[in-house]
Amino acid sequence: MSLRIRTMARLTGVREATLRAWERRYGFPRPARAENNYRVYSRDELEAVRRVAQLLQEGFSASEAIEQVRRARGGELPTGVQLRERFWSAVAALDAQEVDKVLDDASVEMTPLALCDGVLLPLLREMGDRLDVAREHLASALVRQRLRALVLAPGPTTGPRAVLACPAGEIHEGGLLAIGVHLRHLGWRLAVLGADTPVDAIATGARTLEADVVGLSLVVQRSSAELESIVSEVVRAVPCPVAVGGPAARDDVRRVLAMGAHFTETAQDVAQVASGRLRATAR
Repeated sequence: MSLRIRTMARLTGVREATLRAWERRYGFPRPARAENNYRVYSRDELEAVRRVAQLLQEGFSASEAIEQVRRARGGELPTGVQLRERFWSAVAALDAQEVDKVLDDASVEMTPLALCDGVLLPLLREMGDRLDVAREHLASALVRQRLRALVLAPGPTTGPRAVLACPAGEIHEGGLLAIGVHLRHLGWRLAVLGADTPVDAIATGARTLEADVVGLSLVVQRSSAELESIVSEVVRAVPCPVAVGGPAARDDVRRVLAMGAHFTETAQDVAQVASGRLRATAR
């Protein structure tokens, strides 16, 4: 059973904002993350939150209730959680060598998809809340390096092609790289142009590689006019469908669609755009 945070709140009586606050402060609960960045909770997490809610009614503080539930659940933390905790400790000490070792261990212990979704992406998402500027620069560079390595590892020599890029002014490439990891798993050949890529470079890549789709990631919030300009320029410049994802695109889906692009949230969505199976209508 997989539950979204809204369902968790309804079933447990604990507000969504409270669940997010507990996750930030106590590392509880520990939802997985879908490709579209939504929290996904298991049945075990549902029961654990219900137990915490009951203990709160009995007079326990949140920290006491969560600790009691953790002890009752017993056993070790999941592998991904252990690795993330080791990572934060090493980053706090600015120990790049130890950070690299943690990521090496994660690469050995986990499949590429599990490493991407269970360790690397959660780390990137939490950095802004947990780290100062110096530590965030160190940590984000090392995590993005690992994501890029997953994308660039030897892969298929036949199959559909995708060009993935962040447009000019966009430096947040973590989500783009994660989509690349999942597309590789689906058998796609990729050219990842990365952050801050001009439109003419995207167009050159798409034409040279005879791409089946161009994937754009938009994270930074922009004015409607700027969003229109970026998306429409890419759509006009490339000879294949354009799939646009990321938080900034999600906030203005209709405008993205009006520019002739497709709004996508997962690697499967991107693949469907290339095959013509994802219709250009707001979902």
